[in-house]
Amino acid sequence: TKGEFTVTGIYPREMTEEQLIETAALAESYSEHPIAAAVKAACRKELSMERISDTEEIPGHGILARIDGKRVAAGNMKLMAAENISCEENCGMGTVIYIAVDGKYAGSIVIADRIKPEAGEAILSLKESGVRKTVMLTGDKENVGISVAGELGIDRVYANLLPGDKVTQVEVLLDELSEGEKLAFVGDGINDAPVLSRADIGIAMGSMGSDAAIEAADVVLMDDNPMKIASVIRIARRTLKIVKQNIIFALGVKGLILILGAAGIANMWAAVFADVGVAVIAILNSMRVLQSK
Repeated sequence: TKGEFTVTGIYPREMTEEQLIETAALAESYSEHPIAAAVKAACRKELSMERISDTEEIPGHGILARIDGKRVAAGNMKLMAAENISCEENCGMGTVIYIAVDGKYAGSIVIADRIKPEAGEAILSLKESGVRKTVMLTGDKENVGISVAGELGIDRVYANLLPGDKVTQVEVLLDELSEGEKLAFVGDGINDAPVLSRADIGIAMGSMGSDAAIEAADVVLMDDNPMKIASVIRIARRTLKIVKQNIIFALGVKGLILILGAAGIANMWAAVFADVGVAVIAILNSMRVLQSK
């Protein structure tokens, strides 16, 4: 449902805004996360990879790196707590990246994500396709998650989740399913990989999705248009309908010819039709899927 991330606020404490952005961009330079891309896009300086070493990405927390010989931590409050770094909480509307250098808090950056224009219509089309409940699992702050869910018409939201928390919540949602219902999860980041593999159906956004998410998913969408999720459901239902038609038709004709043959009524040509003819008709019937809009 989210579109592009953009830096909306820079709050330096121990360095200038330009230095804070540059430090964060260097720390995020090896990350493929959309938030990292937003930070790098906000940096006006050319980044030298030679200044960076010992980069470690901690899922659900942030990044640790050594820049110009200094140990830099860039991530959320959980990372700051894990590194025993005292810092003031930034209550800005959006995702906040806290930056610390050599164990000392340096400042924070607020990043906001624009909701994709088609996201609201995508949620509506999912409900029209028979989806009973939509749930958002996000690592963002609760106020951000509630705001997005309210705007899009999402039924339930769980915020401030680590990758492990998402798996735990999916387990709860799986227990809530009625007989015959399935749970589908849509994600694109490395943090979503465990949930994609645990859900009944894992759908990865292939354009911006990480390799881990794509590998763990059952279905990969080749672009990031959420409207395609409802299309996937419609295609699957139409395909399954045609498969059932072919099975019933093939078994019915073969069974009929078998009975007629046992009674001495069917000849060799009837047997050929039951074999080759039925296969050709089933193939032609299956080709109707190609005509689906």
